Amino acid sequence: MIFVDAAGATFGNGGSAPIGLWPEMTAERLLHACSALTSIDIVGPPINGVHVLTTTEVPLSQSALLVIDAQQSFTVTPKWDQRNNRNFEKNVAQLIDAYRAAGLPVIFFLHTDGDEGFGIDSPHFKLMDFIAPRPGEPTIIKNTRNCFTSTGLGPLLLEAGVRRIAIAGIQMEQCCETTARVAADLGYAVDFVIDATMTFPIANTDEPGKELGVVAIEERTAYALRGRFARIIASAALAAELATLAPA
Repeated sequence: MIFVDAAGATFGNGGSAPIGLWPEMTAERLLHACSALTSIDIVGPPINGVHVLTTTEVPLSQSALLVIDAQQSFTVTPKWDQRNNRNFEKNVAQLIDAYRAAGLPVIFFLHTDGDEGFGIDSPHFKLMDFIAPRPGEPTIIKNTRNCFTSTGLGPLLLEAGVRRIAIAGIQMEQCCETTARVAADLGYAVDFVIDATMTFPIANTDEPGKELGVVAIEERTAYALRGRFARIIASAALAAELATLAPA
């Protein structure tokens, strides 16, 4: 990196002297050089950032449905009775049917970690009973909070020609939201099907007895993602859009 001051003198890596050996580099001279700075070689992405694709730029015919962590593991946890979305199963099933009818990919995920019920040897480590993958619909095991980092999802989507994803599953603000953010940064357009996700109250571990309720979580998630990382859409609306596509 080279800095050029107003007089045309260069200093820094590649300049007249290496960093740490600048001749007569007094505090006064350094302050003057910084105030007179006119140019700098910038290493990294453009200042204006990378254009994030939206669902208006990528056709729905290039979409895949990701059903994230809709697994029995959650149903045996104490928080299951505190879940926010009692229509979750119906809405996810509607999306699965709509993607299948349109001839588009459906991909399922199971999350594993050290929590009870989430170990791969647990009898609860399986998709929920209402889900029955068909041939060609993979079930991928992950151990990160997004569906890309610990899996081969990226190459799988590339091979299928997918440039847009719809997100459904559990938990709304954790693995679902994190996947949406990562996907957007990777160049996918994202439909976040908020009524096909589920969440639970979040305990405040710093202040025992306090928690963030499910209504607040849903509102925060929608505000955080909308227009920046994803389109927020309801399952019925996305299913209606899919119905306009001829089967592939």
